[in-house]
Amino acid sequence: MSAADQVRESLEPVIAPLGLVIEDVTVSPAGKRRVVRVLVDTDVRGIAVADTSSVVEPLSLDRVAEATHAVSDALDASAALGDAPYVLEVSSPGVGRPLTTRDQFRRNVGRLITVEHAGGEVTGRLVAVGADTLTLEVPAAKKSPEHSVSVDLGDVRKGTVQVEFTRSDHDEPEASDDSSDAEEES
Repeated sequence: MSAADQVRESLEPVIAPLGLVIEDVTVSPAGKRRVVRVLVDTDVRGIAVADTSSVVEPLSLDRVAEATHAVSDALDASAALGDAPYVLEVSSPGVGRPLTTRDQFRRNVGRLITVEHAGGEVTGRLVAVGADTLTLEVPAAKKSPEHSVSVDLGDVRKGTVQVEFTRSDHDEPEASDDSSDAEEES
């Protein structure tokens, strides 16, 4: 068993109670030390398959910090790396990492993505992830109105989250009645 597999095996029981899953583990030599990189993300396996469109809260820095402490403690107590010194890096997969599994797509409902599939490429807002299909809302173009496109997950080569610098209207937070920021009148 490789060092990365041993690390993954020792960390999965520690990460699961935090509501996270391990996306990837790499162990690389770096001089006299090793660099252990652990990618964690929100566990969506508890979401019912029938729930195809609820938005999954993005992984916060606080949750990554909590995972880092748990991983560090577990590795220090484990024999997975032996006594050799190591540098630990725990992070989320990030926006540039390709989406290839149903769970990865499910975490990105509501986001603008490009999907490369057997029939070509399509860019649209991911609105639903079923057991076997993705549904995207493709914005209107010069000669075509806004429309939905369904792609079989089996035909997907990869998906890529598109970075948006402006938020759509439905993503904007609603106005609050809270007047705690307003100045009090005497």
